[in-house]
Amino acid sequence: MKKDLIDILDLSTDEINSLIATAEDIIANPDSYATKCERKKLATLFYEPSTRTRLSFESAMYELGGHVIGFSDATNSSVSKGESVADTARTVECFADIIAMRHPKEGAPYVASINCGIPVINAGDGGHNHPTQTLTDLLTIHREMGAFEGLTVGCCGDLKFGRTVHSLISAMSRYEGVRFVLISPEELRIPEHVRTEILDKKGIEYVEVRSLEDAMPQLDILYMTRVQRERFFNEADYIRLKDSYILTPEKLASAKEKMRVLHPLPRVNEISVAVDADPRAAYFRQVHNGKYIRMALILKLLGIE
Repeated sequence: MKKDLIDILDLSTDEINSLIATAEDIIANPDSYATKCERKKLATLFYEPSTRTRLSFESAMYELGGHVIGFSDATNSSVSKGESVADTARTVECFADIIAMRHPKEGAPYVASINCGIPVINAGDGGHNHPTQTLTDLLTIHREMGAFEGLTVGCCGDLKFGRTVHSLISAMSRYEGVRFVLISPEELRIPEHVRTEILDKKGIEYVEVRSLEDAMPQLDILYMTRVQRERFFNEADYIRLKDSYILTPEKLASAKEKMRVLHPLPRVNEISVAVDADPRAAYFRQVHNGKYIRMALILKLLGIE
């Protein structure tokens, strides 16, 4: 039976831990994986812009010895003629062994997965889910902190539309003793369904605050997000909120020495470039980790040992 990755909760904690272990082994022994996907093809179907996610998938497949086909602009495909996601997926399975799909509409990768016979990876669907970013975040946290248990995780910025935050909370809430500090303006608070269906339902400790400076000393992880122009219907609301939280070296002064700053990127101005030189800034190491965890995931979904 084929396996897809549409939501991070499709994976058990044992499966996540196994993927992390595989990624760690790839990092340590890259040559051992150089031909694992020989003669296999990944189709990247990207209906909205992406730099890190698309290139990370492509780089992952190439480093496994495989090939990549697909599109990075839907206007250059039959989508521009009105072809449905289901028909595109059924067509692409004739040419590829696995699909990575990014789509602005929530649920589109799921529709693709139930209409084709090859594994489908959700590479981001609207404001809903971004499970491979979450796997990237988890690998980074594990490599930087050594474990997940007992961490205090601060999520800062756009918690309403930030699909990476929703997925990270879903995943991290399954580990013992994890606590969340949710830092946002009132208009960008975490959605009610995340609060009730994940945090409250599981009895996860969390607080909602407005001040990044007040929260800083207690954090083990600070997960920064940008205020996303593309998720707003009202330009005036975006302009009013886009600079709500900007991380600077001065604000980091009260942070723990072992605290780490993560960001799914791209950043606009929510992290000052002056922070980049701080050893606690892990966001570019996070990008690098994305390639390795996607290599591990491709191997898993293709059933390659």
